[in-house]
Amino acid sequence: MRSPTPYAEALRQFAARDVLRLIVPGHAADPVAVPELAEFFGEQLLRLDVAPLVSGIDLGLYTPYEKALDLAAEAWGAARTWFLTNGSSQANRIAALALGFLGRRDQPVVAQRSAHSSWVDGMIIAGLDVRFVQPAIDLGLGIAHGVSPEALDRALAAAPDAKAAYIVSPSYFGATPDVAGLARVAHEHGVPLVVDAAWGAHYGFHPALPPSPVREGADLAIMSTHKLGGSLTQSAMLHLGHGPFAEVLAPHVDRAFVLEQSTSESAILLASLDLARQHLQTGAERIGASLEAAERLRETIRQAGRFRVASDHFDSPDIVAVDPSRVSIDVGAGGLLGHAVRAVVLRDHDIQFEIATDACVVAIVGPGMRLDVERVAGALHELAADDPEVASAGFLRAELPEPGERRMLVREAAFAPSVIVSAAEAVGRISADSLAAYPPGIPNVMPGEAITAETVEFLQHVAAAPTGFVRGALDPAVAAFRVVA
Repeated sequence: MRSPTPYAEALRQFAARDVLRLIVPGHAADPVAVPELAEFFGEQLLRLDVAPLVSGIDLGLYTPYEKALDLAAEAWGAARTWFLTNGSSQANRIAALALGFLGRRDQPVVAQRSAHSSWVDGMIIAGLDVRFVQPAIDLGLGIAHGVSPEALDRALAAAPDAKAAYIVSPSYFGATPDVAGLARVAHEHGVPLVVDAAWGAHYGFHPALPPSPVREGADLAIMSTHKLGGSLTQSAMLHLGHGPFAEVLAPHVDRAFVLEQSTSESAILLASLDLARQHLQTGAERIGASLEAAERLRETIRQAGRFRVASDHFDSPDIVAVDPSRVSIDVGAGGLLGHAVRAVVLRDHDIQFEIATDACVVAIVGPGMRLDVERVAGALHELAADDPEVASAGFLRAELPEPGERRMLVREAAFAPSVIVSAAEAVGRISADSLAAYPPGIPNVMPGEAITAETVEFLQHVAAAPTGFVRGALDPAVAAFRVVA
C-alpha cells in the first residue's frame, strides 16, 4: 500500500535516523551547531531540513518525490505537476518562459491586463510580445474582476498570430470567470490557455467550491498552494492539463523549470506540498466547516446592516462564481476607510485581514480554519464612523486608473537606457519599471507604457495609506520614477 504522503514520509524517516551529516546545510541538524536555530524553530525542523539528492527521497528510480508529484497531478486532474519552492511567482516566470519557447519569437500572447506583477517579470525575462485584454472593472470598489469568453474571443481575433492566451481565475476578491468557456475559445483559436489560479488551489475539493481550472480545460494552471491549499509560505504547484497542447507544452515547461528551479530546494516546503495535497483530498468535512463559518460571518455582516458584503453586489457578466472562502466586507458603506480599518483592527484586536482597498477589507478563511465570527464582527462594529483614525469622511478616494498608452514592448523598455525623474516629470514618459499597488500586486503601470497623471496620483495615494506598498517603486512615497531615456 502506497503512503498517502510519500515524500513527507520518506523525509520523516530520514530525519529519524542518526545520520552524521557532513553536508550542507551547515547546521548539520545538530542543535549544538547553531543553538539559536534549535531554540527558535525546534530540533525537529533542523532534522527535516535535508539537502536535495538523497537516495530514498528524491534520488533513484520512481522516488517518493516523483510519487508525490503523481499524486498531486491525480488530485487536481492534471497530466503532470511540478512542485515549486518560490511561490506562484516562480510558476508565472516558468509559464512565460515556456510560452517564449513555444512557436516563433515574434508571435504574441494575449493576456489579461490585471495579471500579477510576477507575470510581467516573466514577460521581461522571456521577451514576450503581449496583447492585453482588459478585465471587467468595479469602479465603486476599485477592483478588477475577470475576462469573459466573449472578450477573449475578440482579443484573439484581433491577434490571429497569437500563440497562447493567459487569464486569471479567481481574482483576489474571489470573482471566478467561465474558465471552461475561456478554454473553449482559446482552443477554437488554436492556442493553449494558461490560467493564473494562484488563489484557486482549493477549488474542486468541496462541492461548495468551483471546479479546479485544470478540470475545466486549462492547459497550464498556476497555483499558490500556500495561499488556500494549506502548504507553507512560498510553496506552489504548476499543473499541466490533459488537453490538446499537453505534449507540446510539457518539454517547454521542463526546460523553463530547470532555468527557474533552485538547486537547493527546501525539503520542508516540498513536504508541505505533499501534506497539503492530502489535507485537501481527505479534508472535505473540515473544508465544509470553514466555508460554513465564512458564510456565518457574511450573514452576521448582512444582518447588522452597517456594512455590506461586497461580493453580494458583484455585477459583471464575466463572473460565474465567487469563492465562498473569501469574505469581502465593504466598510466604506459604514463610513470607514478600508486601509485604516485593516491597520487598526490588527493593532487593537490582533485580527489580520488579507487585503484592504479604500472601501473594503477581505478576510480569507482557509480550508480547515476555525473562525471566531463574533470576534471579527465585533471588532469591525466597534469602530466609530466619527473616529478620525478610521473615518472615510473627507477622505479623497483615488479611482483605479486606466493603463497608459503602450509605446514599447515590455522587454525593450525594461532593458532600454533609463533615467530617474521626479513624479511630475514622469507624466507622459515611458516607464522602464513595473509598479504595482500591493496587495494585490497587479501592475498599474508596466515597462513600455506611458505614465499618466492618474497613475502617479493613485500609486502615491496607495503608498500613503496605512498598509500601502508599491512593488517596484524607487522610494516608499513613489516620488520618483525610472523612465526610458
